[in-house]
Amino acid sequence: MSDPWVTIIGVGEDGPEGLSSASREALVGAEIVFGAPRHLELLAVAGEPFPVPFSTAPILAARGRKVVVLASGDPFWHGAGGSLMTDLQPGEWVSHPAPSTFQRMANRLGWRMEEVLCLGLHAAPLSRLRPVLGRGRRIIVTLRDGAAVTELGAFLTAQGFGASTLHLGEALGGTRERHMKIVAQEAGNYHFSAPVIAGIEALGQGIPLASGLPDTLFDHDGQITKRPFRALTLSALAPRFGDVLWDLGCGSGSVSIEFLLAAPGATAHAVEADEARATRAQGNAESFGLAHRWHLHRGKALEKLDDLPPPDAVFVGGGASLALLDALWPRLPEGARLVMNGVTLETEALLYAAHGLRGGQLLRIDIAEAGPLGSRHGWEAARPVVQWSVVK
Repeated sequence: MSDPWVTIIGVGEDGPEGLSSASREALVGAEIVFGAPRHLELLAVAGEPFPVPFSTAPILAARGRKVVVLASGDPFWHGAGGSLMTDLQPGEWVSHPAPSTFQRMANRLGWRMEEVLCLGLHAAPLSRLRPVLGRGRRIIVTLRDGAAVTELGAFLTAQGFGASTLHLGEALGGTRERHMKIVAQEAGNYHFSAPVIAGIEALGQGIPLASGLPDTLFDHDGQITKRPFRALTLSALAPRFGDVLWDLGCGSGSVSIEFLLAAPGATAHAVEADEARATRAQGNAESFGLAHRWHLHRGKALEKLDDLPPPDAVFVGGGASLALLDALWPRLPEGARLVMNGVTLETEALLYAAHGLRGGQLLRIDIAEAGPLGSRHGWEAARPVVQWSVVK
């Protein structure tokens, strides 16, 4: 980094007083300064406000000039620094971080940062919290503005976490710094000013962490891989960090949603031809806070295979056919995992033939659940499912 043209400077609410000498020198020598209006005002510098929605294009267009980019606290913790890295080489930039808002909040509360989950929700939906909420968990989140505190309280209440404690911090590190401790379900009774950050001490019952979530957690029309079959399907799919999953004939999306819950960093590409089911599956992904990792392709699987990135795992939940299998197999990379479930006799025959040709494992799953039988109870058998799983 002998001669970087971009200097990224972390700015706190303490403004110029919190800058390092290197940051001050970079500002003095800058030909152009980019930043949020709040940061430009805090440092009393003339500059170019970031475009809304945020884009790195104006910064990259200034390549070759001495450029300063202002960011909040640590630019590489939910900040602008990470957004720039896609288009910059190592020698083009240098960063001078300041204490992040997360660090300041943890220090105010006396929370060990290694034991706290930090989420940037200033530009992301509150639903991102749903998969990580659990009794006793501590989470620090940045929020869009003061009104978002009320929205956070309402969201937590709707998830059964209304009794959680919220620690609110306004303008941390600045002259306007203020703190408040409230109960989440009472957030609507107060007024908050930006910039604001919340520390959550969660009190409630989170969603189960094991595969096979209750069917009632998904919006569906009956076209759903039922809980016990889903648990066995996910076991065969073997979710891993960073995997790419194809969910062909996704129905409610329950399998691909649980795959993402089990594998942080994974992405799913779900294909569904039925418009109503596709919309319903999209809603399920959004409700679990996974819409940024779950991608919907409307149409028939056979027509969409070439639109999808190479998979690590593939689940065929609906529309299984010889034509689909013949088109699918040559597209699978070596080591990819394929799981197909069949309920009809025709699909069973297809899976038996595929097993004979390709190998793998065949599993017949018979499940019965106790139900009322007159004044007593008896077993009610579900339709058996034949599952074929194979690694190419």
